[in-house]
This record gives sequence, C-alpha cells and structure tokens, in this order.
Amino acid sequence: MHRPDTVESPPFTGHAELAAAARGDRCAFESLVRQHTPRMYRVALRIVGESTEAEDAVQDAWIAAWRALPSYRGEAAPATWLYRVATNAALSRLRGRKSTVPLDRAEVWVTEPTDAAPGPEASALHADDAARVHRALSTLESSQRAVLVLREFEGLSYEEIAEVLETSTSAVRSRLHRGRASLLAVLRTSADEDGSHG
Repeated sequence: MHRPDTVESPPFTGHAELAAAARGDRCAFESLVRQHTPRMYRVALRIVGESTEAEDAVQDAWIAAWRALPSYRGEAAPATWLYRVATNAALSRLRGRKSTVPLDRAEVWVTEPTDAAPGPEASALHADDAARVHRALSTLESSQRAVLVLREFEGLSYEEIAEVLETSTSAVRSRLHRGRASLLAVLRTSADEDGSHG
C-alpha cells in the first residue's frame, strides 16, 4: 500500500455514498476510500506513531468498514462511523505492541499552516514544536492518546468523541484532562533535557 499523501481531506460527509456502499455499491465505497484515506491515515499515524503501522491500520480500518457495511443503518453520522473504525484499528495496533514507541523512533505529521506563509524562523519553530508534541504524544497510554488526537488535532466535540469511542462525555473529559497533564509533563521533561544539553 502506498503511503497516502498527508494533505487535508474533505470533512467526513457522504450519507448517500455510505448508504450506497452499504447496499454493495463498490464504486461508492471506492469513492469513500479515495476521499477519506488521507484523514484516516493522519489519525492512525498520530495514534500509532509509525508510518508503516499507520498504513497497516488504515488497511485494517477499510477492511473492517467493508465487512461492517451491511449492518450500517445510519444511526451514527458517517463522520462518527469512519472515525470510530479508524481509531479502533489504530488502537488495536497499539494493543498488539509490547511497549510504546521510543521517543527517538516516533514519527511526526506536521500540519502545515493555512494562512500566509511564515518566515523561515517561524516555520522552523512550528516544525520543531510539532515534532516535540507528536513524540510526547507517542509516550501516552492509548486511551489518553486517542482522545487527545480526536480533540486537539481533529477538532471533534466531547459528544462526538464519546460517540466515536463509545463512552460517556464525562469519561472523555476525564481522559482528556489526564492526557493533557501527562503530555505537558513529558514536554516539560523534554524541554529541561534539551536545556541541560544546550
């Protein structure tokens, strides 16, 4: 599988396409794959931290989606359903690991700014900060990592995240609070270590 281009994909939409795919329309399903693989890859990469494993997770996700389509009745929005499949596939990959990815092996996906292009110094700082955050993210436990990715990087609401993760909004808020605290602690430690080597 070729690595999907890490570019912005359109927001998850497509009630009609998903419904058609659920009826066995392969063209509709292939259209969903083309449209939404970049977003699913981005979510998977931020959760698993490695590009090869993220690619495998996306493949797993689409296989699971195809198999689950006959039971899709539209109770969940297409966005929620696709996020759930992608997140579950990535979390399954994490559960299959013996440990988290070491900081020096974690890969990053840097979101390019959409406003006017910054100067070279600002671009370097942006990339460096993004790298720090993503590497720190890779050290967190899976439940915290998933909720942080969905909230802080994908911009989902508490209610949407609760539906994706099939839990309560109070559980989402709790995991997010713990995850932010853990992430901040890792970032502070990383900054202190960099300062001591400076």
